[in-house]
Amino acid sequence: MSEQWFAGPLLGFDTETTGVDVAGDRIVQAALIAEAGPSTWLIDPGVPIPPGATRVHGITDEKVKAEGAAPEAALREVADALRAAIEAEVPIVAFRAGFDCTLLSYELERHGLPQLAWDRAAIIDPSVLDKRVDRYRRGKRTLGVTAAHYGVAHAQAHSAVGDAEATVALARAIGAMYPEVGGLTPRDLHDSQVRWHAEDAASLEEYFRRKGREETVDRRWPLCR
Repeated sequence: MSEQWFAGPLLGFDTETTGVDVAGDRIVQAALIAEAGPSTWLIDPGVPIPPGATRVHGITDEKVKAEGAAPEAALREVADALRAAIEAEVPIVAFRAGFDCTLLSYELERHGLPQLAWDRAAIIDPSVLDKRVDRYRRGKRTLGVTAAHYGVAHAQAHSAVGDAEATVALARAIGAMYPEVGGLTPRDLHDSQVRWHAEDAASLEEYFRRKGREETVDRRWPLCR
């Protein structure tokens, strides 16, 4: 594989969920973006979708009950596609990957499905990259704001497909713009992001301490468990 990973095959990954608790919440929509096009899954999580989550992604209990797949079947297909990417050494791209990867890991465990070979995966997280290459930029760093900063279109925000497409385009843009990340091999970039995320978490904790807030920021990435 070319060392210029941003010009080669990438697999975008995103989820929409019942909430933000990686251990307890459920996936209601998943998307994978490959060169051949998008694959999407609407999933009936088997638990009520809170109104706050529905306001974000627009997915209702009625929709998943009428159109959603059973979690075990859908999650097996998602995991199989990710597993194939790992075997083929295709980088997996996810914005704030610690959330999506960790939630998926808990979901696989919940439904008795095999875990991915997380230690062999090359994950690329544009959120981690952006904080590394432009660490002093002020303002929010959501996917929408970050995509706009790099001139990346973000259609269908808060749908798994739209977010995954924007995430892949954002990773390519950052890789092309910054040789210090674009010139690394996917494996070296993954390992660097493990370190960069931990350093950023420690810096954020220090900031909280200066403000008198005793908050802990998880240093683990991309699995926070």
